[in-house]
Amino acid sequence: MQKVVVLGVGMTKFGKHSDKSLKDLGKEALTHAVQDANIELSQIEAAYVGNAGAGLITGQECIRGQVILSSAGLSGIPIINTENACASGSTAFHLAWMAVASGLYDIVLALGAEKMFHPEKNRVFSVLESSTDIEQLSSFPGYGEHKEGQSIFMDLYAWTIKNYMTKYDIDERVLAKIAVKNSYNGSLNPYAQYQKAQSLEEVLESRIISDPLRLKMCSPISDGAAAAIICSEKAARLYTNKPVYVAASVLTSGSQKQEEMQTVERASRKAFELANIGPKDLRVVEVHDAAASGELLMYDQLGLCSPGEGARLIESGATKIGGKIPVNPSGGLISRGHPIGATGIAQIAEITWQLRGQAGARQIPNQPKVGLTENAGGYLNGDNGATCIHIFKL
Repeated sequence: MQKVVVLGVGMTKFGKHSDKSLKDLGKEALTHAVQDANIELSQIEAAYVGNAGAGLITGQECIRGQVILSSAGLSGIPIINTENACASGSTAFHLAWMAVASGLYDIVLALGAEKMFHPEKNRVFSVLESSTDIEQLSSFPGYGEHKEGQSIFMDLYAWTIKNYMTKYDIDERVLAKIAVKNSYNGSLNPYAQYQKAQSLEEVLESRIISDPLRLKMCSPISDGAAAAIICSEKAARLYTNKPVYVAASVLTSGSQKQEEMQTVERASRKAFELANIGPKDLRVVEVHDAAASGELLMYDQLGLCSPGEGARLIESGATKIGGKIPVNPSGGLISRGHPIGATGIAQIAEITWQLRGQAGARQIPNQPKVGLTENAGGYLNGDNGATCIHIFKL
């Protein structure tokens, strides 16, 4: 296996883009990534494109990647479509990494793109419901609390965090403080959907979505795209003298063996082993906070703290931009937004910028040298349907 480098990244602003198609968003992200990589579009040898919901939302099926990239002037190369729920983008990146690491190609594109806003809002919720075993939907945790016109996953997140909060005697103010932190980070991010810092009172006074989760603790519906161009170490020498290496790329799925660790724990342990580091070596982390509860759980599952100590971590300020282990400096899904097929690569773009010292107002002090992304999607067998962990090093 040869070493792999992130050569260029780019993304669109996340939010409601009524005037832009999936093609427009993909082209914009790709253009930024090509410019950042300092290469020509024609040098890309293969592309992996992540999208989760176009079939149900726009009607485009089967050749989504080919349609998006052809309109951007990239065609005639191998284009592989990946659909893996909210982990679609990071899965595309994982496959692109495999293609370069194996020596098959030197320069490869990973693109994630999603259009979620639609006049018929139920189409979006049908995408989310299809990220489960639909034949067993009635047994979905929290399904009995489900309200028409909202994401079924918020009921799952609420059900999960209630049990955790009871076990470790955690107050909802902890969840609110995570949302406050991420809203502040998002206010510093020009790509974020929400760029207004929220106070603790504003979060706690927002309406209940699924108890104990409130509106400002939850990620929004979003449109957007993100792209990453990766290459072999040999090729990278031609274009950069400050390479960001992919130290580990791990993809896993939920197991029917209930005694096994959950996907994030299994994937992160394997990633740490491959990168030859431990959780204490991390200096910046982007996690899948589809709700604030997700970030709290990740503190434990990634080994950033001992089980049940996540509340103390957030209370101490350790996960703020200037803290010991900043988490979601981009604003996370809560503030940056969550166009589900693009989220995983947007996380990778953020870590790349942080390691390069290019994150602007949200740049972590003492430029970090090691970062991790965690991106999960779907629900099956009591766990995530898919989880991707990536570790990056200078």
